[in-house]
Amino acid sequence: MAKVLAANAGVQFSVTELARALGHSGGAVGNACETLVSRGEAERVGSKPRMYRATSATATAAQHALPPAPAPVGTRTVPRPAAPQAPAAGPLGGRPEPITRPNGQQYHPRSLAQLPDVEALQRLRKAQVAVLLYGPPGTGKTSLIEAAFPDLITVAGDGDTTVGDLIGEYTQNANGGYEFIYGPLVTAMREGRALLLDDATLISPKVLAALYPAMDGRRQIQVKAHKGETITAADGFYVIAGHNPGVHGAVLTEALASRFSVQIQVGSDYDLAAALKINRTAVRIARHLATAQQAGEVGWAPQLRELIAFQKIADVLGTEAAFANLVGIAPLEDRDAVAEIVAKAVGRPVTALALGRQL
Repeated sequence: MAKVLAANAGVQFSVTELARALGHSGGAVGNACETLVSRGEAERVGSKPRMYRATSATATAAQHALPPAPAPVGTRTVPRPAAPQAPAAGPLGGRPEPITRPNGQQYHPRSLAQLPDVEALQRLRKAQVAVLLYGPPGTGKTSLIEAAFPDLITVAGDGDTTVGDLIGEYTQNANGGYEFIYGPLVTAMREGRALLLDDATLISPKVLAALYPAMDGRRQIQVKAHKGETITAADGFYVIAGHNPGVHGAVLTEALASRFSVQIQVGSDYDLAAALKINRTAVRIARHLATAQQAGEVGWAPQLRELIAFQKIADVLGTEAAFANLVGIAPLEDRDAVAEIVAKAVGRPVTALALGRQL
């Protein structure tokens, strides 16, 4: 510990960063840091989270650090369990590197329980703790899950999703006969993969009930339509879900909520929007609307998805058209309030993007 701090004099480190760099548990690292502080060999400079940096005595402490004692003859060294897959870290003390999603876009990890969110989800999967992510559309729920689980299978839920869509059903083949084709749930169970129920709360509770035996201690389902076959989940099988509370028809039932022990609210990362070089005025408007939405003054605020689209439109058609489109995509009941806020920010009246007179 002292060696890391001494080698990076003047740099502040959290317990999580030090634990990741040293390959030890956060509890052990935190205790070691406090021991150094009590000896005057390190300085604590923050509490939420705890941050540490070197003092003038840290280098001396590092010189006296002892290597691990060899195991006594006749004993067997037990290997440490493999750490969960985590996003590649940048320079010590820096941000994790972005992760490339299957569509080629990059995901920038965010903080969750003093860990990169991707790593936190991977740890929860290893512990078989089901997670429900909830928040407005466009806030990055699916992006996070795709970044965390490269083996992901996704079910896009809606009111028409059937049990057959999850488990499988008979389908006519090229010879005119019928064969049973397994659905995404059975595929994920047999192959030990992660399964995302996107917009899970739009799926009928009766349909979701077919999933529950796979999530509890049984980890089995019975495929009645296919000779009553019993499917047992392989190691690695994991269910995660997304929920958009503001979407019409989305209902989080008690039965569904009880299956997801961890429920994480996801909002737009407006700091990331600024870092992505999105128009500063647009980001400021989005922050303002998000604050007004929380206060119940408006029902809509642009999320990261809309801000990324704003910048693309601005690059192609200009910022004036992009602001006009921002007003136009607001729900009708909020459009006047959004137009007023946008007008104040840009210093001129703004109306929804529309065709003009014939050229």
